[in-house]
Amino acid sequence: MAIESALIPLPSEIIMPFSGYLASVGKFSLLGVALAGAVGNLLGSLVAYAIGYYGHEKLVRRFIRKFGKWILISEDELDETEKLLHKYKDLVVLGSRVVPGIRTVISLPCGFAKLPIYRFIIMTFIGSFIWSYLLAWIGFFMGENWDTLGPYFHKVDAVIVVLILIAGGLYIRYKLKKNKK
Repeated sequence: MAIESALIPLPSEIIMPFSGYLASVGKFSLLGVALAGAVGNLLGSLVAYAIGYYGHEKLVRRFIRKFGKWILISEDELDETEKLLHKYKDLVVLGSRVVPGIRTVISLPCGFAKLPIYRFIIMTFIGSFIWSYLLAWIGFFMGENWDTLGPYFHKVDAVIVVLILIAGGLYIRYKLKKNKK
């Protein structure tokens, strides 16, 4: 879970149900599995948060200034994103922890926006615990059939990727129209 939250794609949708299965056969406790998942998630998230926090000006802003026009992101839009994170900080951090794909990368922009670390830690832990417990419970409930979950989670991931691609296409269309004006 720490690896996944440190921006390295290792899906919790496989790790936690398997851990839940191990709890169902008595190797671990369900609560212990969920707590371990949440702590691991928090540790990885702190790494990504620190990269965003300390590398914001040197890495991100410099990259946006140099290549932003090619990826259709302006510095003003980066500023707007930071304002939204400041306005809805707790909701963004907590809510993103239960959304596949987003949950892996949300810590980086939270670091950019320099969200208060103590609130970030609390919301990350709570959201990660909910996600970890849910996935572990599914594995626990499924018992020895836990491995049949993979295709279902991959279908959900595919839907999310398609929605992201559609949103990206609409965004590009919007930016191109905006730049013509």
